[in-house]
Amino acid sequence: MGPWRCLLLLPLLATALRAQQQQFMEYVERRLTLLEERISQWHDQSSRYSTELRDFKNQVLGMLETAEKEREAMRSEAESAAVRVDRLEREVDYLETQNPAPPCVEVDETLMEKQVATAKQRKNEKYTKLTDCSDTIASIRAMKILKRFGSTSGLWTKDAAGNSEKIYVFDGTANDTVYVFPRMREFTLFSATRKAARIKLPYPWVGTGHLVYGGHLYYIRQQGPFQVIKFNLANKTVVDSSVFPAEEQIPVFGLSPFTYIEVVADEEGLWAIYATKEDEKNICLAKLDPTSLDIEQMWDTPCPRENAEAAFVVCGALHVVYNTPLPSRSRVQCVFDVSGTLAPEDASLVYFPKRYGSHSSMKYNPQERQIYAWDDGYQIIYRMEMKKKLEV
Repeated sequence: MGPWRCLLLLPLLATALRAQQQQFMEYVERRLTLLEERISQWHDQSSRYSTELRDFKNQVLGMLETAEKEREAMRSEAESAAVRVDRLEREVDYLETQNPAPPCVEVDETLMEKQVATAKQRKNEKYTKLTDCSDTIASIRAMKILKRFGSTSGLWTKDAAGNSEKIYVFDGTANDTVYVFPRMREFTLFSATRKAARIKLPYPWVGTGHLVYGGHLYYIRQQGPFQVIKFNLANKTVVDSSVFPAEEQIPVFGLSPFTYIEVVADEEGLWAIYATKEDEKNICLAKLDPTSLDIEQMWDTPCPRENAEAAFVVCGALHVVYNTPLPSRSRVQCVFDVSGTLAPEDASLVYFPKRYGSHSSMKYNPQERQIYAWDDGYQIIYRMEMKKKLEV
């Protein structure tokens, strides 16, 4: 190629080089513009996040200040409550000093031997009725499930001889506190115990064989020999106590191993249902004096302990309720009339509607002619249909 041709190509190369430089500068400018936009966007987001963080910090500080004020208020309330509790304890101590001292509950060996001798002397004698009650249970007229409350085992009842509407609840099979609801309505509507008054007993109770009768609570003491404690519900004092004069006691019901003595009431007064090692197959019955707790008379019944879950007395006739180890339908399968006017084969064997499990307690109220039952944590009322004994 000649020199003159090279001179002709130089302008073309210079033009091409200037075009490439222009494109490169435009590319650099676009990249710088994009970078500036991203830097501006990051700056905006950073400002927004800083503002939100500052607002959150202020909000947390406000909440901490409020929490501190509430903590201080709660501390003041706790101190005030402690002062009131201390004052209440002093008032309770003063009231206790004004009440008579509870009687001695130690075992009087001589008195117990005398009671045993007297009771055994009259054992299995024909009972002289105190009233003209001649009714017996014909059937279950109605059943009402009130609610589910407390443990699977327990006891609830009303005063079997008074006009009080109060409901007394023994939750569980061993404790020292009784819940008292003012009426059935409060017991039914409120599930918590905060609506109930509490009675703390001087000695813990065991089992579900307790009874409220004539303004007094008759309950079984947990520790030591089996004692029936008579507790005045008005002035919260122990009125009397009695060691049950039966040696080597065993659980009275085969399906309720926590109950050794069942104190019940009927139209005739107070009774005690129990069992002893001497005749461990069958249930025993005793008539109690509600004033002195003396045993007036005792009977060996033909009712077996095996598969028994509860019992009650109606017009002087013991009714034993049976079930099975795997809970089924409860039924009255044995009736023993202490007056001899109702033959066992003539008694109605009442069936209770199958509900949940087995009854841990069944308390007959002679004034209302109904039973307050505790079935696997459910509180149930059974209303009785009655007939004359001679009509059964």
